[in-house]
Amino acid sequence: MGASPQRDLQALQDRLQHRFSQPALLERALTHRSFSADHNERLEFLGDSVLNLSVADLLYRALGGLSEGELSRVRANLVKQDTLHQLATQLDVSSVLRLGEGESRSGGYKRPSILADALEAVIGAVYLDAGFDAARALVERLFKDVEVAPGMQAASKDPKTELQEWLQGRKMKLPIYRVVATLGEAHRQTFDVECLVSELNQTERGIGGSRRAGEQAAAAAMLQTLKDRSK
Repeated sequence: MGASPQRDLQALQDRLQHRFSQPALLERALTHRSFSADHNERLEFLGDSVLNLSVADLLYRALGGLSEGELSRVRANLVKQDTLHQLATQLDVSSVLRLGEGESRSGGYKRPSILADALEAVIGAVYLDAGFDAARALVERLFKDVEVAPGMQAASKDPKTELQEWLQGRKMKLPIYRVVATLGEAHRQTFDVECLVSELNQTERGIGGSRRAGEQAAAAAMLQTLKDRSK
């Protein structure tokens, strides 16, 4: 953070249009694991779910003519890392991030995965601070200038979306992802993620430079296994 961290946090709250009754939640949301043991990964986990539900609600109301699979694909385009990174940049989240020295020196303030994850953590913090309606309102403000149109369905599918659609098409439950291990130094971590399809008792692993990337790698491995089995 800058020379006046409290002033910077107040400015971010102005940009979010949400004033925290529990400011410590916002501070934690902006704290990377390289800076402190009291970091933002649990809030990121929570914010990811709140974000997905809020965007699903937005799309359900805005795009009434689309099928479940098409809605899932549009949502995947809206909640992907690139989009969240752009939104975090517009909010100037990097100016209030708390990173460890090594992560800071290696360019962490500009790293898309760190900024995207921090934005999800902020959404999770708003949810804990003021409830789902406040968090959903924040998500809708964030996406008010992002095009939401049926044409987005033509975009290529990422592995998680493709796996979800493959399972839904066979009336199966959605996969479960969990971080099995975190490897490396705080500023150069990789995430070993497991993907479980419980109805098939099938697991696959993937490794990536962020939790999100690890999930995508695990989903890609699972897709390949399922397609090979169905041949």
